[in-house]
Amino acid sequence: MRQAKLAGIAALIWLGLAATAVPGLSAQVPTAQTTANAQPKVVGFAGNLEADDLISLEVEHLAEWAAANNPAKLVPYVNGLAIHGNYPEEIHASKNRLHFHLQITPESKQVWVDLLGTPKGVRRPVTLSVGLENQSPFDTVYGDGNTLPLTVISPAYGVIAFALVMVTLIVFVWLAKTTNIIRQPGPRPAAGKLRPYNLGRAQMAFWFFLIYASYVAIWLTTSALDTITASVLALMGISAGTALSEALIDSGKDAVAAGKVQDVTAEKLALEQSIAELQSQIADLQARPSITPEEAANRDNLGKQLQDSRTRLAQLGQQLQELSGDRQPGVSVSFLRDILSDGNGYSFHRFQIFAWTIVLGVIFVSSVYNGLTMPEFSSSLLGLMGISSGTYIGFKFPEQKQQGQSSQR
Repeated sequence: MRQAKLAGIAALIWLGLAATAVPGLSAQVPTAQTTANAQPKVVGFAGNLEADDLISLEVEHLAEWAAANNPAKLVPYVNGLAIHGNYPEEIHASKNRLHFHLQITPESKQVWVDLLGTPKGVRRPVTLSVGLENQSPFDTVYGDGNTLPLTVISPAYGVIAFALVMVTLIVFVWLAKTTNIIRQPGPRPAAGKLRPYNLGRAQMAFWFFLIYASYVAIWLTTSALDTITASVLALMGISAGTALSEALIDSGKDAVAAGKVQDVTAEKLALEQSIAELQSQIADLQARPSITPEEAANRDNLGKQLQDSRTRLAQLGQQLQELSGDRQPGVSVSFLRDILSDGNGYSFHRFQIFAWTIVLGVIFVSSVYNGLTMPEFSSSLLGLMGISSGTYIGFKFPEQKQQGQSSQR
């Protein structure tokens, strides 16, 4: 009897516990399902979306997701492209916030080139999310219908850099038009006239400004400073070597011409003095009332010497005039005509180096605009440029002076 009562009491206790436990159990099942189904989603953004800048993202359900995953492996996704290696600087899982420093690293360089290359303005609309590398990004409110502006070039720095480049270019153009900065060296031909443009100096100026503007543009977009490649240095060396060789050849020609003028002038002065002495001796013999046969023969010999000296003096005068004419400073006709022609007219060796410079310049600009990097030309292409420059320099040796003929074209 006693055992039956105890069994009944135990049964009642068990039923009571079951009655209180079932509601609790039914309440816990939906909670576990809710946690399992909670997917992270980017719902907030703060900062400036730009390379080498800081941003903050609010990710819904980040704390629940982080309980089973490693948030330190998350990376930003811009336009669906993962910024590889760009892990969070700070993680606040309890506040559902992530902080990133958008850096251009070797792993993410190509992605940034795809995002920032071929710019059509200082900003472009992009989608933004986060996710694990090589996986799908989280859902985001900043999708195709609600894009964010990605800053390609900072407007403030862009205006300053553009003004700097333009001022430099304007000053250079003014100097090119009014001075001999890229013209044939030497004094001005006459008042209001300018000397012809020089091909070697013009090529050197072309590459300088192209590299100068490209370097500034790449720095503004990527903040990279070490962008000068070996190919760029080779191009600068070829253009500088061409201009230097040309200047040395022209200087040598001027020195030779000056030496000839000096020799001809000295011979002319000596001959004029000799003619004056011969005339004086002949005048003395003719002034005598009578002369011996020997004196008469001497007089005739002196007369022949005088005639030969006068003939030679006329030849020296003509030669000196020709040399002086060759040394007269030329006059500029137009930029293209000056750099593409010499004393014999238009020259193919000049046109060849001009054409290759333009072609490589177009390739250079395309590489900077599309890839945000200075181009790496092959050794064969650089060799071709060097051959063109060498051919031009080789033809400079027999090339006639342009100075005297330019004003007569």
